[in-house]
Amino acid sequence: MSCRHLLPLLALLSPVLAGIQELWWNVTYVQDANPDGLFERRVIGVNGTWPPPPIEVSTTDSLLVHVTNNIDQLATLHHHGMYFNSTSWMDGAMGVSQCGIPPGQTFDYVVPINSSGQVGTYWAHGHSNGIYVDGLRAPLLLHSPNETYGADYDAEFTISLSDWYHQEQPVLSKSFLSIANPGGAEPIPDSALVYFSQNGSYLAPIPGSHPSPVTSAVGFNENATLPFEPGKTYRLRIINLGAFAGFYFWIDGHEMRIIEADGTDTQEQPVDMLSVSVAQRYSVLVTARNDTSLNWAIHANMDTSMFDKVSSNLNPNVTSSITYSTSSNLTNLSPVSSYTTTNDSALVPTDILPAIPPTNTIQLAFNFETMNDGTNHAFINDVVYHQPVVPAIMSALSLGENATSQVAYGPYSFVINYGDVIDLVVQNGDTGKHPFHLHGYKLQIINRATQYNSSDPSLNPPLIEGQANPMRRDTVAITGGGSVTLRFVANNPGAWLFHCHVEWHLESGLAVQFITAPLQIQEQAQGRVPAFMFEQCSAIGVPSSGNAAGHASPTDLSGLPLGPWFQEPGWLAKGIWAMAGCVLTTVIGIITVVWYSAMGGVISEEEIEEQVRQRIEEKKRKGKFFGLLKKKT
Repeated sequence: MSCRHLLPLLALLSPVLAGIQELWWNVTYVQDANPDGLFERRVIGVNGTWPPPPIEVSTTDSLLVHVTNNIDQLATLHHHGMYFNSTSWMDGAMGVSQCGIPPGQTFDYVVPINSSGQVGTYWAHGHSNGIYVDGLRAPLLLHSPNETYGADYDAEFTISLSDWYHQEQPVLSKSFLSIANPGGAEPIPDSALVYFSQNGSYLAPIPGSHPSPVTSAVGFNENATLPFEPGKTYRLRIINLGAFAGFYFWIDGHEMRIIEADGTDTQEQPVDMLSVSVAQRYSVLVTARNDTSLNWAIHANMDTSMFDKVSSNLNPNVTSSITYSTSSNLTNLSPVSSYTTTNDSALVPTDILPAIPPTNTIQLAFNFETMNDGTNHAFINDVVYHQPVVPAIMSALSLGENATSQVAYGPYSFVINYGDVIDLVVQNGDTGKHPFHLHGYKLQIINRATQYNSSDPSLNPPLIEGQANPMRRDTVAITGGGSVTLRFVANNPGAWLFHCHVEWHLESGLAVQFITAPLQIQEQAQGRVPAFMFEQCSAIGVPSSGNAAGHASPTDLSGLPLGPWFQEPGWLAKGIWAMAGCVLTTVIGIITVVWYSAMGGVISEEEIEEQVRQRIEEKKRKGKFFGLLKKKT
């Protein structure tokens, strides 16, 4: 690294030169990975291996990660949940905080953990064009010498949960955002993964198993086990690193007590089962049994409620184990009679932070619709999010006093003042559950409604001010038809993305961006922004100054990617073709029934009724007829 590039990084690290954890990540393709034992495929790994190594850092240190991109597309690395302390150009969100690392180049990410006051369970992942779906993701743990529950457990393990696809993300994304998919059915995972780590290394497969050679150093699913010793208490850090599916997690024969959610330590809360949406994390304490005569099953079942269909080839339920003795049998008490959703609003942070009355309220209503180009997209306040031409942080840095103009950042943007207390009222017009994540902040959960447009206070309760210590986390799941009020103090200048963490929904436009205190961004950036950020924009032909479209004027957005748009009443050509495809599918189905009957097969009335019922339920879940008619409000 040249001195010219090093100086801004030294400015960021100057308070902690004695405590820097430095990592070198060479982002590469890894061929023939087969973690589920079902299919070999190319993945995105680090330093020629997959999965990428877990990161564990002391809270007295800063983290410096040199990320070199050696794949054939743009890459970034986002440290999920980190505040970045007014250096949001290190946040790793492509199109918001940087242009993306070109192939063959390096980005040096400085994560000022020691000055953030943060501790707990996080993760790192690619944040450019969905590359983390193909494997660029790993646990990130922040260890404090004064952990709240440090004296209450003997050892700890990290449990990584993930859905898994056999096709690569670009192929899946192209199929998803296609006129052949007007109803917006998301790609369904081919399997699920669970694997364990401890002290910065993944746990090996159980003895006697025969894993795929490329991933043979790591135990997955039934080949993974946690070694427990009788009477000891363990901290289990559970992370959903997936792209789409939530998980229900529980352990047979053992009790769990929640002590952390998304880096917020909480009062102990007993729980039989955890529901973990994409990007969420929990820590639980589990005390081992004194009896070693049996080993016990660990269950991680995918939440399939948002799957358009569940193939007979898909096993959504993954089982691994706790081992007391290699000579003991495995006890598996599944299935359970029903799943339980974790009520995170009821959790109580150990560090008390009262809710301050809001000074500004931003209402965000979102849903999905088949647009005028025949594709299905998400929208917030009737706007589909696209990455701007110029990343928002670079617009804030280059527009001078015009940086306070909200229009300059595009129609999916909100400029907020330093110190404002913001209420985000997020209304889910869809029928599925959506995990929303705000970069750069933690969110207080101030209120929830199970039906946001209801006049029934039991379904849509009034907001209660003066809450002494509401739960706070960085990723909050919003149930179908419901809403949540999330509060934060805008004390972290920067450009921050707020988005659904289902990767397919982000790609379809389910996001907005917040620009906090743009003039303070300019003041605090003096001499601190590394030159390679702008050089990498130039290398890929992207402007690094001006408004969202790259113009000096705050209002000239010509050339900014926008749309698609809502359909006008009546049928457009692409809508007609989409309906024609649906009709053709129906005709083929009828022909199949006739052929089946002619060959002597029998379809009962009950089977026909069940198929019709399932189709009706699918349409209801999408809130539209084949995705072509706008839902009435």
